[in-house]
Amino acid sequence: MRAVLAALAALLAVGTALPRPGLLPHGPARGDARLRPGDDESSPGVLLRRALRLYGRSARRLYVGTNGVISTQDFPRETQYVDDDFPTDFPVIAPFLADLDTSGDRGNIYYRQDGSRDALDRAVGYIRAGFPRSAGAFVPTDAFVATWEDVGAYQELSQGAEPSAKLNTFQAVIAYNDEDTYAIFLYPDGGLQFLGTRPKESYNVQLELPARVGFSWGDGDDPKRDGLFHSLASSEQALSNLERESNTGVPGVWVFRVGGAERVEPGGGEGAAPAVPQSLPGHPKPGTAAYTRPLSGHTAQRPGHGAPVLLGFVPGSRDGQEQSRWPRPGGDGGARLSHSASPSSYSSGHHGVGVEEDVHFNPDVFTYSEAGKETCAQHHGRCSPHAFCTDYAAGFCCHCRATFYGNGRQCLPEGAVHRLNGKVSGSLRVGRAPVRFQDVDLHAYIVGSDGRAYTAISGVPQPAARALLPLLPVGGLFAWLFALEEPGSENGFSIAGAEFTQSLEVTFSPGGETVQVTQTAEGLGPDNYLSLRTHIQGEVPFLLENVTVHVTPYKELYSYSSSAVTSSGRREYVVAAGTANQTLSYRLRQNVTFSGCPHSRLPARQRLSVARAFALFDGHEHVLRYALAARIGPAPDDAENPGVSPCHDGTHACEAPARCRPGAGAEYTCECTAGYRGDGRGCRDVDECSEGLSQCGPFSVCLNVPGSYRCECRAGYRPAGDGQACVPPAPASDPCEDGRRPCAPGDRARCVSRGDGRATCECLPGYAGDGIHCSDVDECAQSPCHPAAICYNTPGSFSCRCRPGYAGDGFQCTYAAEGNPQRLTPCQHERMYPREVPPLGGGHVPQCDEQGRYRPLQCHGSSGHCWCVDAAGQEIAGTRTAPGTTPPRCGSPEPTERPPSMCERWRQSLLEHYGGSPRGDQYVPQCEPSGDFTPLQCHGDSGYCWCVERSGREIPGTRSEPGTAPPCLPSVAPPSVRPEPRPDVSPPAAGTFLLYAQGQQIGYLPLNGTRLQKEAAKTLLSLHGSIVVGIDYDCREKMIYWTDVAGRTISRAGLEPGSEPETIVSSGLLSPEGLAVDHLRRAVFWTDSGLDRIERARLDGSERRVLFDTDLVNPRAIAVDPVRGNLYWTDWNREAPKIETSTVNGADRRVLVHTDIGLPNGLTFDPFSKLLCWVDAGTKHLECTFPDGTGRRVIQSNLNYPFSIISYANHFYHTDWRRDGVIAVNKETGAFTDEYLPEQRSHLYGITAVYPYCPGGKTLGNSDG
Repeated sequence: MRAVLAALAALLAVGTALPRPGLLPHGPARGDARLRPGDDESSPGVLLRRALRLYGRSARRLYVGTNGVISTQDFPRETQYVDDDFPTDFPVIAPFLADLDTSGDRGNIYYRQDGSRDALDRAVGYIRAGFPRSAGAFVPTDAFVATWEDVGAYQELSQGAEPSAKLNTFQAVIAYNDEDTYAIFLYPDGGLQFLGTRPKESYNVQLELPARVGFSWGDGDDPKRDGLFHSLASSEQALSNLERESNTGVPGVWVFRVGGAERVEPGGGEGAAPAVPQSLPGHPKPGTAAYTRPLSGHTAQRPGHGAPVLLGFVPGSRDGQEQSRWPRPGGDGGARLSHSASPSSYSSGHHGVGVEEDVHFNPDVFTYSEAGKETCAQHHGRCSPHAFCTDYAAGFCCHCRATFYGNGRQCLPEGAVHRLNGKVSGSLRVGRAPVRFQDVDLHAYIVGSDGRAYTAISGVPQPAARALLPLLPVGGLFAWLFALEEPGSENGFSIAGAEFTQSLEVTFSPGGETVQVTQTAEGLGPDNYLSLRTHIQGEVPFLLENVTVHVTPYKELYSYSSSAVTSSGRREYVVAAGTANQTLSYRLRQNVTFSGCPHSRLPARQRLSVARAFALFDGHEHVLRYALAARIGPAPDDAENPGVSPCHDGTHACEAPARCRPGAGAEYTCECTAGYRGDGRGCRDVDECSEGLSQCGPFSVCLNVPGSYRCECRAGYRPAGDGQACVPPAPASDPCEDGRRPCAPGDRARCVSRGDGRATCECLPGYAGDGIHCSDVDECAQSPCHPAAICYNTPGSFSCRCRPGYAGDGFQCTYAAEGNPQRLTPCQHERMYPREVPPLGGGHVPQCDEQGRYRPLQCHGSSGHCWCVDAAGQEIAGTRTAPGTTPPRCGSPEPTERPPSMCERWRQSLLEHYGGSPRGDQYVPQCEPSGDFTPLQCHGDSGYCWCVERSGREIPGTRSEPGTAPPCLPSVAPPSVRPEPRPDVSPPAAGTFLLYAQGQQIGYLPLNGTRLQKEAAKTLLSLHGSIVVGIDYDCREKMIYWTDVAGRTISRAGLEPGSEPETIVSSGLLSPEGLAVDHLRRAVFWTDSGLDRIERARLDGSERRVLFDTDLVNPRAIAVDPVRGNLYWTDWNREAPKIETSTVNGADRRVLVHTDIGLPNGLTFDPFSKLLCWVDAGTKHLECTFPDGTGRRVIQSNLNYPFSIISYANHFYHTDWRRDGVIAVNKETGAFTDEYLPEQRSHLYGITAVYPYCPGGKTLGNSDG
């Protein structure tokens, strides 16, 4: 013990980073077990010598995982937790949770139990350094040591590429006795060479999610709420400080008390210990080794007793999180203790555990060890989130819940539409010609309600694709997998789930050609997409061009065992060429192997009936297609084949949201789903709020939603610890009063408290800067005085003095010759020196009448806002109107005059905006004597003309070229027949709404003011096979534009029903990400992080050109200011991240921001406030600046992992990769006000706002401006 204490004292004295010898000894020499190399491995459960108390619960086994985690239960697949934020669905101790990989000899992971004296002495030394008082009597009896030594990050390497040389080393020690448990995280000097890993589903979008360090309780007792968690570090800044800082005084060493049920207690909250702990009780007492210097580095403070803050909570949903702000290394925004409402559909720990005696179990035939028995308590994480777990005498099984089907490990909703993605490779001989293809795309679309399966394989070379037309079993696998189930029967997915291997052999007659097909299902992805790999090898008969293949309906018997399904048969098909037909056949044998539940009772045989089967090769699109409709039922010798149930053929009378339950024969019943009431043929929503069925507590408001309800705290309250009652929030200290905010001196800046414990510094008027550093503004540079005056700049202000011979206050000077000064009216003076109009900003030039008085109606030239003013030019409250709406009626019109029409008002407004004499390139509407719009409108002297509706809106398709005028007849009726809408396009309603990209779809999220109307959210556009990243909207033609990194294209589509997506750029792209539309110049701009380029083109893809291809490393977000003709973009080059700007033509390129940024993923330009704002996944900040780079300020400093951002009204809306949702942030306060989490959870990419009008600005014709 003396040597251990001396070494610890030396570390404390030096105060440098922890050397590698500071880790507890590890490796084979210490008897450590070594985890199997791989990407997602877990150890067998280590049976502890005595029970461990963790998070208030007793545990007898520990598991170690590749991805930097230790748990008391076996791990689910890494896709369920490795990329998500805390909390996890299972108990976790995470010294460095990330996507790690030890394949290819990239490091080792060691673990062991240890009760040796030297290990326990070392552990208790660290513990007492962090807890000098409370742990003074703590004597550990056992320790568990896990070490990750020189491990790498998971990488998808291209051929010939070398893996990264950056490797991490860290260690976790759990020391415990019968009463308490402590965890120790150790990070040696140079041990953390990388701080995050790239998500597997990010495709070629260059993203890196920081690791997470901390603790998670897993699922709690309340199935509607996630468990608690404590986060130490989840940002790059905090992770980089783990080696240098500490809560024990030893850099790189972090200690936590983890035995309690309610909280994790970090070390360092009891002050410095007077001396290094001497020895364990009962040991020989060595000399005392005292600290030679005070504890250095970061010292975590013990959290206060104030309850965390929660904005809202929803029973059965993922809304809201509760956080208490404990210090993290490097200011990671506070360590968090949180629980949030979470539906069981997303938490794999919500399982009912039952015990069922197996009547067929024979103890004389099969015996087992109780210690080695697998139980639900240990392995329920293997079950689907939509399953429950049942213990049997010899093990456990998973079973899907009601309204879901599957094998329990994977479950899907009944009757839903499912999708499958995969790759197909082949090595074939077609006739005499060899054909090879590698990783071509396979996509399948399943309609579960009636057993239809559609399969498309693209990219197979043409001779092989035609020859594969008869090979219907390739698509027939999906027909068996998702066949419509007759009563008492189960389709393939109900038995094998989403992890199996199909082996198929086909022998053709009469030539004897043989082909083997292997299809391997690799599980369900985050969107419940089944992933599949297919390999085809052998010989197939050659088929001529322009032949068609017809496959007759067939029936096939399947035989079942506990882990395999087999079938064989003979199929006939007809090859037709013109009027000639030839009937051919082949024999097939197939088996499907899977890991099934040994306690399930499978049917011995079932019969698959395929009523319709089609095979087609589209030579134009190079796509091979199969389509089948199948049912599965009992084999003929088991039972008679019953008729089709009305539930299956859609003839039932159940009304949504009721479910149809098949009965005997043609009988069925209708059942209302939970949250609804009725006889099933008509279901009405239960109002849990009005009927007193909710669990909302005092000071909360119950809000009814279809099928459920949610509880929200009243203003001024927050949820209590039980998640149902609401209590007043704990008062936050005012940083402005206690001096924690280092603002500039009081004569230059002021401290502004936000009321939530945070504050900002703002420079006083007359000074510029960030509030911490404020410099005097030279107002005279802006020429604020009258032309006949001299300006004098002073600190924080200025003064004006009229020149000799003039009289006035300096702002107005009149020539005083002959005693008859010529004075300007206030309106005329203001026209010379425009003032800003809040909240529009920008100089407003007032309109004056012939006498120099203010005109009663004033309109802002660039924004389109209008309002009434009094005789002094002051705005009359309540008269302001929004752009595109009818201006207010101001003043007292003559009673004999006709009130001006919309056309006349618009014309007058534009004439005033143009100064009374418009140029030849400026548009002024033409009005009839009656005040109506002239049906034919023309644009200045450009020659372009078009027809308009009665409201003045351009009729699409009528714009003509110069020299020709379209025939415009007001009486022409609109077409009575419109195109049928696409089945995957849902047109939006009127009003402002958000569009967001989520993988293979574009989502629609309407706004009510600035609140998210989550109940009205829906999928706007499904884009099968695409990965949509960048998205923007053209307000003039009402078109959506997006980039697709999977297809390497840029496309667009209209919002009208029947609009088809159109690809405008299909070549010369590698990784198109950010995208911005200039509605005035009719141009689109985009970034390509694969080619390191910024390009532009016309909105139809023509006139494409590269703006920049130098000094770019990882360009991502891009934004445009159409009115001023400026372009902005981010480059998240890790060595030198920056935000740049140029004109839209590529001129005047310069860097705007290059300090204090990390990963600037999202960027937006607000045309109303004229602010450029961005979200940074590295610093976790949302910041804004003026377009020239001045006035930079932080709006919010505690984001999760933002990707894209858009500004609307007084809010920002950004997508987040940790929350997988849309987050709303108030511009003024920086507060999180709302969030929307889609039902299908996967990463969200770009986001944009769609207004019912275009932001202000002059139309620039066809020039670039």
